[in-house]
Amino acid sequence: MNKKSIEILVGLFVALGALALLFLALKAANLTSFTGTGQTYTVQARFDNIGGLKARAPVRSAGVNVGRITGISLDRVTFQGVVSMELNSDVAFPKDSSAKILTSGLLGDQYIGLEPGGSEQNLAAGDVITQTQSAVVLENLIGQFLFNRAADSGSATEQ
Repeated sequence: MNKKSIEILVGLFVALGALALLFLALKAANLTSFTGTGQTYTVQARFDNIGGLKARAPVRSAGVNVGRITGISLDRVTFQGVVSMELNSDVAFPKDSSAKILTSGLLGDQYIGLEPGGSEQNLAAGDVITQTQSAVVLENLIGQFLFNRAADSGSATEQ
């Protein structure tokens, strides 16, 4: 092989590596989706506490991605978090489905988990999921545990 063909191969290898790093960065940042049909419908859900949920986080059912969160806002009347999500149109959920904010692993990213209900009617664009379960905030759990332990030890010394 001559010097010019080696330089071309090295250049192609570097370009391929740069494209692989770009792909990895976009997937890790959850900025693009390379799957899905593109046809979606938008629904909303209201939560008392959304924890660390972020826009563009996945919406999953049975562990399978079925959509993506498009926006998070605060209802200024009820002071609840309003989460807008786009669901793939090839998946129809019953109207009485429930939404939970779940965490991937112990300290992983949060996502919305949908559990289908038993209704004959399906969710349509613009519907609101009424059965929701807010995020479990680890700091609140630790605080409650410590408070309960302190209360238990305080009542034990009084006896």
